[in-house]
Amino acid sequence: MENHRPLKGKFFVLEGSDGSGKSTVATGLYRELTARGHRVLKTREPGGSPIGEEIRELLLNPQNSAMAPRTEALLYAASRAQHVAQVILPALEEGKVVLCERYIFSSIVYQGVGRNLGIEEIFRLNQWATGALVPHLTLYLDTDNLKREERLKKRFLGEEPDRLELDGDFLERVHRGYGKVLEVFPHAMKIIDATQSPEAVLKQCVAALEKEL
Repeated sequence: MENHRPLKGKFFVLEGSDGSGKSTVATGLYRELTARGHRVLKTREPGGSPIGEEIRELLLNPQNSAMAPRTEALLYAASRAQHVAQVILPALEEGKVVLCERYIFSSIVYQGVGRNLGIEEIFRLNQWATGALVPHLTLYLDTDNLKREERLKKRFLGEEPDRLELDGDFLERVHRGYGKVLEVFPHAMKIIDATQSPEAVLKQCVAALEKEL
């Protein structure tokens, strides 16, 4: 890690395929940790900062179907670099708990595996982009195809799929890609069974974070 100023806070990340329930869990964790007296920042990627949100629009706009895989990977890394510098690091230096939906492992899975750009290549790019800032804990919400499809269908009611969600084959490669990443980084993520009820999933996540806090 680069020579960051002392970090008083805790950095937690939620990972998982589209439709795994990350946003629902993040909202629940924010509520539970705030009730316990923690100062909590809930954020997301891509985005999380004003510049990052503009990059998010470019990345997810269905009209940008001609975007090259390397362009996509670089834009994700650029958004993340700004997010870390402008939002995550300052919050950690202030002693806050940071809850982030997606981080480096998403790029490794989506671009490294899903776009066939290579796990090591994407890992190195994002280590550089973030100054090697590593979460204290990453929770991987593991769910099956049926559950993911049900949640995606509900989400798309009245909402158009984004550029990545339009490609079902790509999303399936991504889901399998998390398995490959867990083989390469076997201790990097704590697996949570996201096929359970939302209440049960949240309870397990709260318990995992409490051990770190």
